[in-house]
This record gives sequence, structure tokens and C-alpha cells, in this order.
Amino acid sequence: MTGMTSSARPLLNRRLAEFGTTIFAEMSALALQTGAINLGQGFPDTDGPEEVREAAVRALRDGRGNQYPPGPGVPELRTAVAAHQERRYGLVYDPDTEVLVTAGATEAIAAALLALVEPGDEVVALEPYYDSYAACIAMAGGTRVPVTLRPHFDGGAGFRLDLDELRAAVTDRTRLLLVNTPHNPTGTVLTREELTAIAELAVERDLLVVTDEVYEHLVFDEAEHLPLATFPGMRERTVSIGSAGKTFSFTGWKVGWITAAPGLVSAVRSAKQFLTYVSSGPFQYAVAEALALPESYFTAFRDDMLAKRDLLADGLAEAGFGVFKPAGTYFITTDIRPLGETDGFAFCRALPERAGVVAIPNAVFYDHREEGAPFVRFAFCKQTEVLLEAVKRLQSSLRN
Repeated sequence: MTGMTSSARPLLNRRLAEFGTTIFAEMSALALQTGAINLGQGFPDTDGPEEVREAAVRALRDGRGNQYPPGPGVPELRTAVAAHQERRYGLVYDPDTEVLVTAGATEAIAAALLALVEPGDEVVALEPYYDSYAACIAMAGGTRVPVTLRPHFDGGAGFRLDLDELRAAVTDRTRLLLVNTPHNPTGTVLTREELTAIAELAVERDLLVVTDEVYEHLVFDEAEHLPLATFPGMRERTVSIGSAGKTFSFTGWKVGWITAAPGLVSAVRSAKQFLTYVSSGPFQYAVAEALALPESYFTAFRDDMLAKRDLLADGLAEAGFGVFKPAGTYFITTDIRPLGETDGFAFCRALPERAGVVAIPNAVFYDHREEGAPFVRFAFCKQTEVLLEAVKRLQSSLRN
């Protein structure tokens, strides 16, 4: 009986029963097994600015953050986050009562939902969504209500929010709207019109809003990132989530934050303290310096990613994919139907052997799996030579 239990009840609690190993783990394992280029998981293959890395080394050597940092985050980082929000968006936050440092954006999402959602509450989220959203809603005992972003092939060829569908999704049981812009995986950046409608709905129905804005510095072409907290009536009801990982290419440091009114920060902190308590001590000091980098850094970072977006988008189109060129993030969603394929899961599981490239099936980000079935996501946060090789492999294998 070693290793067995006498109970017939499953070991994993029912709230998490639908969540097994993430698709990212499966596809990354496939990349290792086959030697394929991994354009699946969204992490850069080079480190961020040397001066930021050196700031972390300096903090380690100086003994700053090697022991437990303060629960809300080190004062230097909270001050830097507040300064960033004011400088960029005119949002004024008190570093002492309106900023909370978290173990990446993933913990910020988890802590916010665990704190603000009661069992039975409905949470409206834009589908497709980052997979942790569904798991965190489930852990909080909430009910997720997806509103699907649908592809449009006219002009800009992107995914759009149906505002009538969003309004119809809100019921008397709705507690919270979970909004992600710039949006992963579709690359959509919500417009001023869409955000205005979301804000008006939240105020009218007295809803809380959690906004995941980790790609705020990766917005391209004519798109503009507009924090929901800047809209009328939203400052006091919005929890805004940011992260250092995507902007500074140190995803392993796991430094994120929330900005919100004092009551919301206090509530989220109550949950967060029993998740990680604190994390990333020395890295917090480094990220404080990173947020104060000159504007030239952010511009160069965006321009580099824009060039890589265009390289990969053009290469994927040449390989035969239908391509939705993203207005933000570092992901490209593609349509595999022009290749004669309809099942994204099967396509992605075969692609490492077939073409030596790994991608992610978008259906994993949907409750309505059929809506995402023909779509596949590629990441372009890689070195230019890696993207060129991936494009070469895809074109040679898929066009033959």
C-alpha cells in the first residue's frame, strides 16, 4: 500500500481538477526533446540592461534584500513605481499605502482574485486569456464568465471586443472584471472607445476591475496604452498590475506590483502575505533603478521588438499562415486554416518534429475551445538570428 491512499477521493481538489500540467511545460519539454526552436513560452533569450543586472549584484553585495524585505515591498521600488505611474499616465499613488510589490504579475493576479472574490462571485474575463486567470478564479471559488475577442479580417486584421456581449455578460452576481491590455495572446490593444465603455459599465454596475498591464511598454504603430484607472470613476475601483519581467527582460526575477486605492491594496496584501510573504529582495532594488532609466531605453526596447514583430509576421505569412499582426505584446497569433489545418493542438504537437519550431495552441486560453481551435501563437522576444532560422525552417517544411 506504499504511496496509496485508502480514499477513493481524488488527491487534487475539485477546484483545480481541470488544470493539469500547463501547455507551456509540455511544449518546452517537446522543444528540449527535439532540439526545436522554442517560440512558445514568452521569455527572452537574452538578458536585459547590464546596468540593471549590475544593480542587482550591487544590492546583493551591499546586503540589501538578502533578508526579508518589507511586506509591501522595499520603499525604493514602491517610490519608483509611483513615480513611473505619475510620469507616464498622470496617475498619482502614495508609495506607502497605494503600491504593493508582488512575486511577479502572476502572484498579483492570484492575490487580487483571492482577496476580492467570494465563492459564487462571477468574474468576467476577456477570452482568450492567460491560463493563470482561470486557475486563480477557480482557487478563489469564483465563476469565470468569458467574453470572447473575435477575429476581424478587415483592414488591421485583429481581434476585437464586442461591447454588447460584454454588457450582456454582467449579471447581479458579477463582482469583478478582469481586463488584459495589451492583450496576451492576441496582441490586441483596447481602444479609448472600448475602455470608456468598460469604465462606464463598471461604474454603472459598481464592479471592481483588475487590469493586467504587463505589456504596457510594448505597444506598436498607432496604438496607445491607456490605463483603465485614468478613466472617470475608475481610480478607486481598479487594481492595476505591472511587472518588470516583460519590460526589462529579467523574467526570472519575478518582480511585479499593483497600484490601487488604499482599501484595495490592503485587501490584496492580506492575501499576498500568505502566498509568498515577500520575494525577490535584492532584485527589487535593481528594478527601482530600471524604472528610472531614460526614455531612450523604453523607445529602443519597443523599436527592437517592432522590428522583430515585422520579421516574424512577414516570415509566417510567407510560410502560409494567416497572420494577425499584433498592436502590442511580443506574441503573434496566426490562423492555420490557410495551411489546410484546423486543430491547433495537433498542429503544435507535430510542429517540433515537422519543422523544428515550437508554438502554442491558442485553444488552451479559451473556455470555448472551438473558438480558438485554428489559432496558434508564436513569441518574437528572441534574438534576430533565432527568428530568421525559425522562419527558414517553417517556410521550408510547410511549403513543401
